[in-house]
Amino acid sequence: MATAEERLMEWLRDAHAMEEQAEQMLSSTAGRLQNYPELRAELERHCEETRQQAAMVRSCIERRGGSTSSLKDIAGKVTAIGQGLSGMFVGDEVVKAAMASYTFEQMEIASYKTLIATAEIVGDNETKRVCEEILRQEESMASWLDRSLGAVTRDYLAREATPEATAKH
Repeated sequence: MATAEERLMEWLRDAHAMEEQAEQMLSSTAGRLQNYPELRAELERHCEETRQQAAMVRSCIERRGGSTSSLKDIAGKVTAIGQGLSGMFVGDEVVKAAMASYTFEQMEIASYKTLIATAEIVGDNETKRVCEEILRQEESMASWLDRSLGAVTRDYLAREATPEATAKH
């Protein structure tokens, strides 16, 4: 049976891989959105934030004497590449990308809440502080996406109804 200390390290590695996946996903999606400048700008902003989050999680892992999981990091990136490629083949990519981003943010929120509780149990106040900071950023992005999903959908549908407009990206 794993200890709370072992679980914390395992879940920090999972969080690092999750951030690596998120960075790839955000970057590839934002790179294809020419007709949705507000969404693109927010995804690019959060992508930079995500890079910083991965570094923050990595520092927690290293401070605790561990290292990131190359296998988990690669698996996350490969998954993100697959998600990005699948978006290229659907006409409503922007709507599905906004929905997927919102869903992914919710998973990240749950992950950081779990890490905070585990860090409390093992008495790792620095990891708790880092995870609380990241949690606030993830909640902020999720909130922005929540407020924006309707507008993105309406914009997409308006573009789709106009023959000369490009709705997809």
